[in-house]
Amino acid sequence: MSKIENEKVPMNSEVLIQLDELEACLKAAGLWQDSPISTEALSSVEPFCCDTMTFEQWLQFVFLNKIRDMVEKGEALPTNMAIAPMAEMVLSDHLYFNAVHQCLKNLDSTFAKEC
Repeated sequence: MSKIENEKVPMNSEVLIQLDELEACLKAAGLWQDSPISTEALSSVEPFCCDTMTFEQWLQFVFLNKIRDMVEKGEALPTNMAIAPMAEMVLSDHLYFNAVHQCLKNLDSTFAKEC
């Protein structure tokens, strides 16, 4: 394993921990959907699939799955990500906004460390 790959292992571990925290937070907030989402909804090309699903559905069915898959495959992770501002726009009135928002801010910060 190269030196660069060695340096990314802790980062990937940190990302996986934060993704698990986000999932737990979404579940605790009642923002987790038990039933699968339709294939049609997943085929959206709009940012955050805003035309076919809610933001929390996008987090669950697109974001979490995509980032976990990238980590598992050893792919380069995004380095310029800002998901927390979207949460501010769509979830600010939710009872558990602060917890979800903090999870997303932590992820944004972790991904920014890659720059």
